[in-house]
Amino acid sequence: MADPAKKILVVDDDREIRIFLFEVLKGAGYDVEVAEDGLMALELIERNTPDLVIADIRMPQMDGIKLLQKIKAKAPQLPVMIITGYASIETAVQAMKAGAFDYIIKPLARESVIENVVRVFAAEIEIPDQVLPESRKAIKRQKRPIIGMNEKLLQILAKAKTVASSKATILVLGESGTGKEVFARYIHNESDRAKGSFVALNCAALPEGLLESELFGHEKGAFTGAIVTKKGKFELADGGTLLLDEIGEIPLHLQAKLLRVLQEEEIDRLGGQAPVKIDVHVVATTNRSLQDAVKAGEFREDLFYRLNVIPLRLPSLRERKDDIELLAEYFIGKFSAQYNKPTKKLSARSVEVFKQYSWPGNVREMENLIERAVLLGFSEEFEPWDFWDEEELRQAGVAASAAGGIPVNRQSGIAQNSGSSSEGTASLKDVERQMILQALHKTDNNRTHAAKMLGISVRTLRNKLHEYRSLGTIE
Repeated sequence: MADPAKKILVVDDDREIRIFLFEVLKGAGYDVEVAEDGLMALELIERNTPDLVIADIRMPQMDGIKLLQKIKAKAPQLPVMIITGYASIETAVQAMKAGAFDYIIKPLARESVIENVVRVFAAEIEIPDQVLPESRKAIKRQKRPIIGMNEKLLQILAKAKTVASSKATILVLGESGTGKEVFARYIHNESDRAKGSFVALNCAALPEGLLESELFGHEKGAFTGAIVTKKGKFELADGGTLLLDEIGEIPLHLQAKLLRVLQEEEIDRLGGQAPVKIDVHVVATTNRSLQDAVKAGEFREDLFYRLNVIPLRLPSLRERKDDIELLAEYFIGKFSAQYNKPTKKLSARSVEVFKQYSWPGNVREMENLIERAVLLGFSEEFEPWDFWDEEELRQAGVAASAAGGIPVNRQSGIAQNSGSSSEGTASLKDVERQMILQALHKTDNNRTHAAKMLGISVRTLRNKLHEYRSLGTIE
């Protein structure tokens, strides 16, 4: 049920569309105003700011993008949804980069309009306001679970939304840790199957003997241990979306059967007497080169072409340097709230190191590092040593100048915020030693607990202590 307190402003030069949207939204219980152009819309917003603006992209005098920009300049938190009958990747990216919450493609359908409006008011990314710089707080209202405003990413998101409701198989490519499963869920949520099931299967996680049964199901008595009839993932996803994660790991003898399912849209349970019709949108992911696997005889060429109808390649974090701070802020807010920890910021030095670092594990690596830092970090701001030791940074090729020269309180050994203090500085090596000694003190010299607190192995801790003793820096 709509919140009657929510006010929506509809802006469109087409009278029929204004009437259609007014009736649909009013019928859903919202308070609705209409404007026939951008200038009139700005006057209404100035007089009484709505909770949502829905604006057409093509209008005389002031198009939807210019209106969006003017709205964001005056009211950054006000969500704006763009309507377009001229859907293109460029239009979508332009609108999203300008701060649009989302876009809707004509012809408009009542259910689609209401569903999108409900999403606007329900959208809430779990980042406390104080975590985000003022210029980025508008991003909090995005319903996308994929955090970022990088142009490559936005182009992929726009393509995904355009094809989400098709039956064409989508192949999501990308390095490990880039968020392929999150992206597959985004495709599902943007499709007309969003109310159906989203079923995921990691093809590399199951032994070959179980994979066929997991995919296609089996009848009672089909094999030893099959004491009941079991539906496979294809049947469980009927009417929804099936994610086949790590599709390149499916053995050759099952690839032929999978190809038949994709072509015929029916499955044969193990031990079954007749095929079962299914209606499933398949999204597959891989971090392997399937073309190379085809050349090596490890993957069927016909299956590759059947899966590769719509390939979408996710950019690595190295290609999204402009999203690094935003992602870090998101994860800091998320884990600070989850573990009831004070919300801290990345120091300027950490920001520099984050941007230099190559992120071989991509977004997943950042998420794991920040979770550990939130739990174990000692500093008032997150400093580089909260995430890595000096050797890790050196191996990653991060310049010493980015991580070194860290101000240290000489008495406590705890790093302080960079400021105007003229107290002495220490190298990262000195800070590392101080943090290790402090962890040992806090754990009554229990090396196992100290290593866990520091996020390093006991062996690394032991080697560090041996190094310090040989240098005479500790007794």
